Amino acid sequence: MSTTARIHNFSAGPAVLALPVLEEAQQNLPSLPGVGMSVMEISHRSKTFEGLLDRAIEDIRALADIPANYKILMLQGGASLQFSMMPMNLLAAGGVADYIDTGSWSGKAIKEAKKVGTVNVAASTKTAKYASLPAQQDLTLTPRAAYAHFTTNNTIEGTEWTALPDVGDVPLVADTSSDMFSRPIDISRFGLVYSGAQKNLGPSGVTLVIIREDLLERSSDTLPSMLNYKVHAENNSLYNTPNTFGIYILGLTVRWIRSLGGLAAVAAINQRKAGKIYTEIDRTGFYRGTASTESRSLMNVTFRLASEELEKMFVAESTAAGLDGLKGHRSVGGMRASIYNAFPEAGVDALVEFMREFERARG
Repeated sequence: MSTTARIHNFSAGPAVLALPVLEEAQQNLPSLPGVGMSVMEISHRSKTFEGLLDRAIEDIRALADIPANYKILMLQGGASLQFSMMPMNLLAAGGVADYIDTGSWSGKAIKEAKKVGTVNVAASTKTAKYASLPAQQDLTLTPRAAYAHFTTNNTIEGTEWTALPDVGDVPLVADTSSDMFSRPIDISRFGLVYSGAQKNLGPSGVTLVIIREDLLERSSDTLPSMLNYKVHAENNSLYNTPNTFGIYILGLTVRWIRSLGGLAAVAAINQRKAGKIYTEIDRTGFYRGTASTESRSLMNVTFRLASEELEKMFVAESTAAGLDGLKGHRSVGGMRASIYNAFPEAGVDALVEFMREFERARG
């Protein structure tokens, strides 16, 4: 049976979008005000779309206080393409790149980078099932590395960095796909940040890349144009036809975050939401958090129950109760509540109440 009522969507990505963003897009979908065409119909070369793109970039720069010497790019191919594109641009022949292995996605980034050049795994928590993050003293870094890469939030395993790794003067590169703009970020600490939009920024199909201008000089002219950061920067992300609708929604989403009070205000909301679920997980021991306490993610809350049979019942009954997407990633099992910026606090309260009722009935 089809329904137009919105349920609580805990999916990890594509994930929940802010209702005000959806409503504005719905209202203007047939025709942008004063344009007479849908945003999906206008030319990417038109002044109208260039205005939408430029405003989105301006709002991103204002939201995160991004310095003038950083370029903001809207690319395609997701973070998965960046696993290859980034080392193709930044890792020259004979160079070494450091990677910190803290989860499934950083593991995939390492695999792709090894196809391009030499990789040093500076630290890994794989043997501990990625339940925690390495301490600074655990990092074995390469002097004068081309860059040092890490994943800020590990969507599958439910861990998140609260402090940046110190890599000295080496450009720090981060995959921020699942916690971008969920809290304040000091872009000046990074050489490059990339993020697939579909978890915390907008719909699938757009990849946000923020790169320090001096690093653009590493992009070789021998690279295919579509894989060359410098080409995209010189063309303001309009070298080819971009994901026009995705950029439009991303722009609306960034504007919505600004309307909430900016990144500090959003961070406080996210801490409160996640805190409610972790408090319930820790309350009696009926639920067991899978990430170490000091590494817990505010975006992806992962937990297990006493048996897989009990977990299957939890998924079935929560789905029937309008709490969708709580089944953990197939590679690790268990439960996962993805509560990105746009996830409403009412949904968190509904989940906590369900967890209590389920424990009363099954505990």
